[in-house]
Amino acid sequence: MALLIKNAKRAENLWQLLSIENTGETLVPVPSLPSGDVLVSLPLWQAARAALIARPSGRLGVCLAPADDPAQIAEDFEVFSLIAVEFPQFTDGRGYSIGRLLRERYGWRGELRAMGDVQRDQLYYLAQCGFDAFLLRTTTTQDEDRALQVALTAAADFSEAYQNSVARPQPLFRRRPLNPTAAA
Repeated sequence: MALLIKNAKRAENLWQLLSIENTGETLVPVPSLPSGDVLVSLPLWQAARAALIARPSGRLGVCLAPADDPAQIAEDFEVFSLIAVEFPQFTDGRGYSIGRLLRERYGWRGELRAMGDVQRDQLYYLAQCGFDAFLLRTTTTQDEDRALQVALTAAADFSEAYQNSVARPQPLFRRRPLNPTAAA
């Protein structure tokens, strides 16, 4: 089971994840493309780009693995409704860089979703990197309810940050009033 939090609210995940395995020199055959909203891996996007664009119905999204280069999809942003970034392990931070690159360098303005081993402690920092949706793993409905309540409190963990981010492009010293007595 998975819990989707989008824009600080619980949301329904309507996306089907499709992927193909890249086994060195050969790609496993492209699966049949279902109707509805599909989220495809980068290797599947590269192998079946034309067929995916020609689908008669449903939205299209792409899922980037930690080793994927976001520059490979920057030319195709108008095709996507969603870009997801896979976090295979809690300790793998490459997805944070991918999120910042997508927002700041390549100008992605659509939904940016973190998925995989995403935990409550990461949510504030992921939001600072531009993520606005989080797919959290849960095992039961009770876990979903508890995870939702706990995750929604993550946004209030810190009231200020010194450094700049996607969420706050100016660092703290630029946001402070020039005359501190005038602010009082």
